[in-house]
Amino acid sequence: MSSSDDALRGGIDLGGTKIQTAIVDAGGDVQGEARQPTPTNGGPADVAAAMAAALREAAEEAKVEPSELSGIGVGSPGDADEKTGVVSGARNLPGWEGSFPLAETLEKSLETKVRVGNDVQVATEAEFHLGAGREFQSLIGVFWGTGVGGGLILDGKPWLGRGAAGEIGHMVVKHGGAKCPCGRRGCMEAYAGRSAMEAEARRQHEEGHKTDLFKLMEKHDKPHLTSGVWERALDHGDHLARKLIDRAIEALGTGVASAVNLLDPEAVIIGGGLGVRFGDRYMDPLMEEMHKHLFVDERPPAVRVASLGDLGGAIGASLLVVNR
Repeated sequence: MSSSDDALRGGIDLGGTKIQTAIVDAGGDVQGEARQPTPTNGGPADVAAAMAAALREAAEEAKVEPSELSGIGVGSPGDADEKTGVVSGARNLPGWEGSFPLAETLEKSLETKVRVGNDVQVATEAEFHLGAGREFQSLIGVFWGTGVGGGLILDGKPWLGRGAAGEIGHMVVKHGGAKCPCGRRGCMEAYAGRSAMEAEARRQHEEGHKTDLFKLMEKHDKPHLTSGVWERALDHGDHLARKLIDRAIEALGTGVASAVNLLDPEAVIIGGGLGVRFGDRYMDPLMEEMHKHLFVDERPPAVRVASLGDLGGAIGASLLVVNR
């Protein structure tokens, strides 16, 4: 192998609906990639097997064996312990209520070292180093997808707190409000997370509210109301879809403004499946909602849409191999 091959590393972005993998070189360029749907049943071992398969597919495209990589980073939902490689309470994944030794399992399967980090934090770091956040020294990443996750860069460095910093989706935006998938009430994610939005759309549809969301889901053979399904419904003038997206934007604006009031960062980066798809389209309403709650409203942070797209999480995960 050449020295350039030695610098290749893997990244796996484990999401609620998809597993995105990438083989990344020393300059941050993607040499191979693959995507597989996240299993909807089974348990953590089944998810780990799908992750390994997707990584092997990306490695094949990059003409490298997984065992030859300098390492593999994983961005995972739930409580991802960077020291032990154990992931706990990843509730958007099948059967993942408890703890599972994800790094150890993947190391055995792929025969190289594996580092695990929080999915949103590593995606935020990718945007900071290589994407929309490059010009800033402090930023909040807000990843609007199956749930709503956050990542923090303060004074040029990732801020992990005691391991669970950045959970912006669980900031309370309405006291005693809607029930969140986490079991609590009034969280931003209860209004803006794709999973919670789908549950609310289903509830209202069953009560007789008209919507094409579920027809579109079936027509396009999707297991969930994906960001693409929501976009098609909005483009068709679907009233319920517009109402629930507007409700999500209101919650996002309220929660993000509160986080900005606390940390005063230079920028907010909007990512995630829904964030990338709707960030530009809904930037003005989002800024309007934020402004209602900003304490220093004459000096708002820059708000940018994540620029690395679907590969941002996998690229960010690969940075765990070199940046930790």
